[in-house]
Amino acid sequence: MRNGCFLGKKRCWTDLVLKDSQVFSIRRLKASFQYALEGLRYAVKHEKNIRIHLLAAFTTIILSILFQLTAFEWLFIVLAIFTVLVLELVNSAIERTVDLATTEIKPLAKQAKDIAAAAVLLAATMAVIVGVIIFGPKFIDLFLK
Repeated sequence: MRNGCFLGKKRCWTDLVLKDSQVFSIRRLKASFQYALEGLRYAVKHEKNIRIHLLAAFTTIILSILFQLTAFEWLFIVLAIFTVLVLELVNSAIERTVDLATTEIKPLAKQAKDIAAAAVLLAATMAVIVGVIIFGPKFIDLFLK
């Protein structure tokens, strides 16, 4: 029995829809996760901005625990953190792809890199705004009491 086929059928409906390379495989899934983790490890090791964002995320998580944020506040904090980290990874991938495509200085290559960096800048700005909205009143209460 392969691909969830049963009742002794020689061919299953999945054989009609999926090619062998598309059939679910734990081995392929595991390999996909390993490749993703390898990419994450590489980025953390070689990308200064990822490390800066991770430090900011760690600090934010510690503050969130200390201030005992509500679930709703945690939601915004987690979304902000992951948005920045994901876009920083995408930015790094775009930079590497552009560098692979050309070693010459070309306006389109610069624009692609600048646009990707702008996405990170906007996400980081949004994260700061979320942080100010959530932590601002808590710090004011802490220091005025």
